[in-house]
Amino acid sequence: MKNGRIFIIAEIGVNHNGSLEMARGLVDTAKKCGADAVKFQTFTADSIVTRSAMKAPYQKKNTSSSESQYSMLKKLELSREKHMILKNHCRKRGIDFLSSAFDEEGADFLYGIGMRKFKIPSGEITNLPYLRHIARKKCPIILSTGMSTMKEVGEALDIIYSEGNRKVSLLHCVTEYPAPYEEINLRAMISMRNRFKVEIGYSDHTVGAEIAIASAALGAKIIEKHFTLDKNLSGPDHKASA
Repeated sequence: MKNGRIFIIAEIGVNHNGSLEMARGLVDTAKKCGADAVKFQTFTADSIVTRSAMKAPYQKKNTSSSESQYSMLKKLELSREKHMILKNHCRKRGIDFLSSAFDEEGADFLYGIGMRKFKIPSGEITNLPYLRHIARKKCPIILSTGMSTMKEVGEALDIIYSEGNRKVSLLHCVTEYPAPYEEINLRAMISMRNRFKVEIGYSDHTVGAEIAIASAALGAKIIEKHFTLDKNLSGPDHKASA
């Protein structure tokens, strides 16, 4: 939070479609809308998916079904040079630059260019060596909890705490794109706050704004939401974005 306000993360993710110009436009729009931070994704297709991996159902629905997941992700990578350009663009615009790394090398790169807050995606919450590696940087960590059990959340926190880092916030998250209202269960956010005594928030994959507003009423200190310039653009996440 900043001055008692909820910290708003405008998730660009891969909605830049690989275009630096579009990425800059998304940063400018997020700033104009009052977001505190934008968030990208730092990955290489070669390190996170096999060439034969099938797309998720929502990806098939929103993109070419004949294209492999590898081919799709390859086009959505951001080069190291583009990361630097976008980080500098964020600094000039007065908005925080964040990116989720999907491996230790990516985390080291982001730390090396000056990122000092780490947003960990839901899919890495059981990647304990990765969590330990990031915890050792002693930076604040925002950890999404989609797909995980309460036990797995506790194990992730234990690993982070064991490295002397207790600057952790937990985001409740439902890993569906878009997420149906009836499956959101915002009480899980409260349950995590009561059990783990940490700052809590919500990573929103619903289509509208109502659930995010409800999470604020229930005590969310951080809200993250995907956004796009045009829901009709090609790409896996545009239709489920604000």
